[in-house]
Amino acid sequence: MSLDGVVCQAMAEHKATVIWLHGLGDSGDGFAPIVPALKLPAELGIKFIFPHAPIQPVTINGGMKMRSWYDIVSFDLDKRADEQGVRESAAKVEQLIENEIASGIPANKIILAGFSQGGVIALHLAPRFKAALAGVMALSTYMCAPDKFSAEAIQTSLSVLMVHGSLDEVVPMQAGKQAYDVLQSNGLNVHWSDYPMAHEVCGEEVALIRQWLIERLS
Repeated sequence: MSLDGVVCQAMAEHKATVIWLHGLGDSGDGFAPIVPALKLPAELGIKFIFPHAPIQPVTINGGMKMRSWYDIVSFDLDKRADEQGVRESAAKVEQLIENEIASGIPANKIILAGFSQGGVIALHLAPRFKAALAGVMALSTYMCAPDKFSAEAIQTSLSVLMVHGSLDEVVPMQAGKQAYDVLQSNGLNVHWSDYPMAHEVCGEEVALIRQWLIERLS
């Protein structure tokens, strides 16, 4: 089953695509308003895709059904991400990337971004994808199966932007730092920034994202 979502078409000729994955219980609509806030140059021709995660029961929320990229059975970091669910969602997002490539957008003009749960999928998929993407944006997130990264990652020169809130009580910053350390130790080009914020996106972060996207997609 293919993912549906919100699409913000490029303001000029379509030259690049950003696929942006939301967090637990949110939807593609949640991040779509960031497109006008980024004020990106129209000539970059960036199309944004904000897919909706599948609706499924989430164990830590009493089995309530909500949009979720994978089940969360425990708040413990080493058990938080359901690996099978991560891999299943990564396969669905991979199809979105393949669709963009088939439409004529090269892999090196595609950014995979994600917040929280969405960032877990982005960090899992991009290094394992068959072609090198323009970059990965991992916001307020962590890594699934860090012990398998070295064996499975094939794109080890990937550029990664990681941003985290030092006051985040949902995904503690230490969880993001662990992912950062794994990426760095495997040779990826990782930029880390943190801000005194909770599990959210702040204005300074939006400015940083804008600059990074321009650098990666110009």
